[in-house]
Amino acid sequence: MKDVLDSPVSLLSGVGEERSRALAGLGIQTIRDLLEYFPSRYEDYRIRDLTEVKDGERVTLAGTIYGEPSVRFYGKKKSRIAVRMVIGKIVVTAVWFNQAFVKKHLLPGKEIVVTGKWDKYKLQIVVSEMAEVDSVRLQKRGELAPVYPLGGEITLAYLRKLIQQALEQFGGQLEEMIPAPLVERYRLMPRAEAIQTIHFPPDVERGRQARRRIMFEELFLFQLKIQAHRRINRQQSEGHAQPVPLDEVRRFIQQLPFPLTDAQNRVVKEILDDMTAPYAMNRLLQGDVGSGKTVVAAIALYATVKAGYQGAIMVPTEILAEQHLSSLQSLLAPHGIQVGLLSGSLTAKKRKELIASLQMGLIDVVVGTHALIQEDVFFRKLGLVITDEQHRFGVEQRRILRSKGLSPDVLFMTATPIPRTLAISAFGDMDVSTIDQMPAGRKPVETSWYKHEQFHYVLEQMRQELQKGRQAYVICPLIEESDKLDVQNAIDVHAQLALYFSEYTVGLMHGRLSAKEKDEVMQWFSAGEVHVLVSTTVVEVGVNVPNATFMVIYDAERFGLAQLHQLRGRVGRGVDQSYCVLIADPKTEIGKERMRVMCETTDGFELSQRDLELRGPGDFFGTKQSGLPEFKVADLLNDYKALEVARQETARLVADPAFWEDAEYAALRDYLQREGILDGVVFD
Repeated sequence: MKDVLDSPVSLLSGVGEERSRALAGLGIQTIRDLLEYFPSRYEDYRIRDLTEVKDGERVTLAGTIYGEPSVRFYGKKKSRIAVRMVIGKIVVTAVWFNQAFVKKHLLPGKEIVVTGKWDKYKLQIVVSEMAEVDSVRLQKRGELAPVYPLGGEITLAYLRKLIQQALEQFGGQLEEMIPAPLVERYRLMPRAEAIQTIHFPPDVERGRQARRRIMFEELFLFQLKIQAHRRINRQQSEGHAQPVPLDEVRRFIQQLPFPLTDAQNRVVKEILDDMTAPYAMNRLLQGDVGSGKTVVAAIALYATVKAGYQGAIMVPTEILAEQHLSSLQSLLAPHGIQVGLLSGSLTAKKRKELIASLQMGLIDVVVGTHALIQEDVFFRKLGLVITDEQHRFGVEQRRILRSKGLSPDVLFMTATPIPRTLAISAFGDMDVSTIDQMPAGRKPVETSWYKHEQFHYVLEQMRQELQKGRQAYVICPLIEESDKLDVQNAIDVHAQLALYFSEYTVGLMHGRLSAKEKDEVMQWFSAGEVHVLVSTTVVEVGVNVPNATFMVIYDAERFGLAQLHQLRGRVGRGVDQSYCVLIADPKTEIGKERMRVMCETTDGFELSQRDLELRGPGDFFGTKQSGLPEFKVADLLNDYKALEVARQETARLVADPAFWEDAEYAALRDYLQREGILDGVVFD
């Protein structure tokens, strides 16, 4: 049966075709949309004491008119009316611009209430609204009046009136969404009352309680979708428990050339638990640059091979594929595990041989680029798929790789530390494992901040490193000179440095080079044939050149903290002390704060949290590809505790068979149906 709240908004009186179109422009098409179109703020009409009012604040004051008003006309139809008012024992001036008609209402001795902008130093209020103390208008107006985002023909007064009408007619139809035990446990305002109150709060505290209730409901329903989706996927997936010989895996770990950190041990257990469970693993492994994700991946690959399966690891670039090949061969080959490389640069003959070996099961683990997902690539028995720097691959590319096996376990890896708040939102359908500890003995990169006019000091420091036989990166935000942005560009900087360091080889890399050209430049740099590499941010991910100890980032204020940290992670990979120099003249406080934070800490998780605070959730990943929901009331940054509670409660709820059967949860099941989560799900 169709819910009356899903009826068109034209059901309300005063909403014709034209108004319907204007409301649709605000995203309001149904009664439900209108009731859930919440205020962005409130006009505060509480009468205030002058002693607590700040300069420039919008304020409502009550007082008595003292003396006659003065009127001054100037220009065409422009006027200024001023009258003195006594508020308590203070005489202030109330001013109206271009409202000459108010003069007749300003009679000495009359008590009035005025709202407007307060000037503390002139003891003056510029009035936008006025009412008499005993007026009907003042009695009808609440202390807090809602202000909504507007557009087109829709005025604030009209929208307030329409929402009031909708609440009176249909407010009783608003059903409770959150189970009664949770409403009680978390002391939440009932839903219908909360929606009435958030629009027209009788006071600040009630408004706060209504907002708290709706914030929790938004996070609760968001997490319910994620948890229900996960459960349904697990039930419908044809995952299988891999018969991993855990004793053999333990021996393999004991024979590694270095001990695992506690964090690595923890995530290895989480991954092995998933692999030996009867559903397909869908896990994100996040860890800072150099935290040891590759060895965790090697352990998982060893486990899948010993269970009788093959493993595949997909990476974004050929040079990264070769680095992984080298690391995995050194760890796995001594145990008789065959590791192969499949990339676009293989000759036709070698590629054919490798694909045949994969199909016959002669290769246990394959490392590759996008070449792995081509149609003619088949496996004998693919059990584990790992994608490194998973955000660099599209959903479709990852899906194709998964389809090469029968519901293989999937592990995504990223070196971009993501604050927990965003991890359980953006990656809510995955389990998240975090390596939040660095291996012992790693030297933190020393970071410093210089202004552009101090660049000659930086060049001398770089020369000292080059004279020791080390290498350096110089990162620029643009490829060529731009009229729009006054920032250093890679081509100019390359020309300047080639002149300055004429005795060294200075290379250039940017996004306009072909993949083959980029790989060539990086191979020369890796081999030590290029001493200074001038590059745009294409060098950011995964490149491992232990001899590079010096990093310069030009116009560093143009980058977010997460990206600056990723770039800094290109150095500090060997045994020598490494340095990162930020060249920046930030004009804003946020820009200066970023530079300070970068110099203070090398902890990627702390930086990502600070980045989130400075930039907000939408900008953290780049809004378009973030997959983050747009909440009306909830704020992922400030409401992270409620998000965590919502995740735990919804996970418990969907795991309970009663949720899928009992009448008390019908509203939530209807919601999941409306959202398309239950499409194709058959209930017993």
